[in-house]
Order: sequence, then C-alpha cells, then structure tokens
Amino acid sequence: MAAAAALTAGCGVVPGTTGGSGDDPVTVMTWAPDGTRATNKPGMPAMAQAFARWVNANGGLDGHELRVITCNDRNDPVEAAGCAREAVKRKVAAVVGSYSQHGRAFMSPLEVAGIPYIGGYGLTDEEFASPLSYPVNGGQPALIAGNGRQLAGVCDRVSLVRPDTVAGDDLSKLLDSGLAQGHRRASADIRAPEDASDYTEEAEQALDRAAGGDRKGCVAAALGERTGTFFDSFRRTGDAHPAVRTASVLGSVDQSLINRSGGAEGPYEGAYVTGWYPAASDQRWGPMRDVIRKHAFGDNRVDPADAGVQTTWIAYTVLRQAVESLDGGEVTPRALRKALNQGLRVDTGGLTPTLSWRFEDMLAAGEYPRLVNAAVTFQVVRNGRLVVARESFVDVEKTLESAR
Repeated sequence: MAAAAALTAGCGVVPGTTGGSGDDPVTVMTWAPDGTRATNKPGMPAMAQAFARWVNANGGLDGHELRVITCNDRNDPVEAAGCAREAVKRKVAAVVGSYSQHGRAFMSPLEVAGIPYIGGYGLTDEEFASPLSYPVNGGQPALIAGNGRQLAGVCDRVSLVRPDTVAGDDLSKLLDSGLAQGHRRASADIRAPEDASDYTEEAEQALDRAAGGDRKGCVAAALGERTGTFFDSFRRTGDAHPAVRTASVLGSVDQSLINRSGGAEGPYEGAYVTGWYPAASDQRWGPMRDVIRKHAFGDNRVDPADAGVQTTWIAYTVLRQAVESLDGGEVTPRALRKALNQGLRVDTGGLTPTLSWRFEDMLAAGEYPRLVNAAVTFQVVRNGRLVVARESFVDVEKTLESAR
C-alpha cells in the first residue's frame, strides 16, 4: 500500500523500535497529503524531519534520539487508515504534527493501540473529540468562526465559498456564529469542488451575492490549496464589483501565495485573514526559522509562513516538553498520555497561550470537547504583506459555543 511506504528521517528507523528507558530512541510518525489534486502539505513531514535533525544534533529528546517516520495520506480515507496502521505496526510513541481530512479513518486504529495524536491540523471532529487527541489550536472551526468575527464589523454582506465535502459542511454555521457578533449572517453559502482548475461560476455567484448598492460586501473563501485558484477566477470576474473585499484563513492563504499572486497588485491586497498564530514575520518564530535555516538544508517544502509547518513546529514543541517531563522514564504512548492528561503545561514561546489538556482545561465549546485553545489572530494584507490587524489573541470560545 502506498500509504505504508514511509520515508525516514536521520539515519533511518529500526522496525519495531519505540522510545524506552535509558538511551532508547523515541520513534514517532508525521503524516500529510502530497502529490494530490486537492490540498497538499509536504512541508509538515519535512518540518518534522528538520526538527529531528536539530534535536539529535543537540543531545536528542532528554537524551533519546528522535526518529521520525513520515507517511502520505493522499487525501484518501483508505490511505489515511493505512498510515495509522503503519504507525501501530512500527510501534510509534505518538503521531505528531500531522494533517488529514479523514479523522474517522485514522483515529480508530490509533485509539485501539493507545497511540496519542499530538497537534493535528484540526480539520476533523475526531481531533476535538477523541480522548487520545491533543490539539494545539482551535482547528478549522476556530479559524472560520474567527473570520466571521473579523468580518462582522466591516462587511454588510458576506459570501462564503467552501469545499463541497463533509469537512466543509459545517463552515457556514461557523462563519455565521462569528458574523452574529455584528448581527449578520452569510448572504450565500457556495459549495465548490476542492480539486477544480477553474472557479469562474463560483466567483460570479459569490460576487453577485456579496455586492449590493452602497453596502459593503466581502467574499470569504476557504478552499485549502485551491483558494489561490479561486481568487484567480475571482480577479478575472471581479472588475464589475471593485468594492467587494476578500477574506480567508491561514492555511488557505499565506504570504507565499500573496507573493506569487502579485503582492500589493494582486487579489489579496486588503484581504482580511484569520490565523491561529502570530504573523509569520513575528520575532517569536525566530527559533523555528533558525532550525529551518540550519537543518532543512534548503528544502523548499519547509515554508516558515505555512500554517502546517508552524503547527508541526508547535506539536513537536509539545512532544519535546512531554518527554522531558518524564525525567528519564520510559517514553511510551501510555507515558506520554499520562503526562499530557495530568497537567503538563506547555510553553510555546508565545506562539499560543500556554497549552494543557487536563479535563478542567477543556473549553466549554460543546461540539469540540477536546478544545483547549480557542485563540485566533486577526491579520490583513497591506502593501502585499500579511500584518497584524489586532495585536492580541482573540478568544472565540463563546463564538464556537453559539455555533449550532
């Protein structure tokens, strides 16, 4: 099976090896889709490998060599399940910093084996429901609800363009929960194929529903990797409605995409963008950038502005502090779960609020019982650069509670 064709970092992985006592290696897995027609996140496994080279060059994880197995889930539930079964077969201590749309497929094998899922990208309900999941951000729900909050004060009419998938079906109500802060709701919920090469029809619908006399209109798109394709179609269609503003979320739009699309002259100038973390230019990303510069060896998959790369960095920060908290004890799935469940507080250097996964740390967002971090950041594109629109984190816990 293609999903089981794992790539290894460093000097390779001994089959069946896991973290143990003494100087035994700690073996983990990171997966993400690559080479597909939909969203691809090759930078996440590549960031994991760079992290491993960095920690191993500096004594390892509390003295343990870190070994990273990577897997391509190919945006396919069968392949995602195959990655999870490979993780079980290789007896990994955890799955860390990964991306998949197929929570139902991958979470069950991990739960049966007791393997914790640390710092997933946050696309699936299972990541916010499974007792073995330890999310580091509020996932897609927090981004979309936060984007609604960001747009509530500036847009009278909002068209949402989102994937015609199971994961995309909840986005409209999440956006509306944020827009409700301004006593508004989306004027259109437009479903779009996640692997299309042209979105002219969807762009025309979105513009028609967002525009309206003197009222301020916005088009929000969250199509993952295909968001750039959508806004190409939007730019060709948008001349009739020049006043309509654009909006999106990090992971669908980042600085690299803005640069490729013309910078200040492109379709994203003035766009409202909601993220989980500080802007990519923030000095708090300095340690990650240093690791990328010294240990990614010019690998252009590892883009420090990519939200997936950033999430993987934070997830491995959690792993590192969890291993260190064991104080020389065995590094096993059970030991990691116990450390995370019993009050480990992870300092991410200000990239997120302090993270902790005790029961009392879970937020009261009913459909997301494992949510511990509902903070988002408001950003805007000015002169071709993503910059902060609001200095502090914005807590969308109450917004998510209202999304029904």
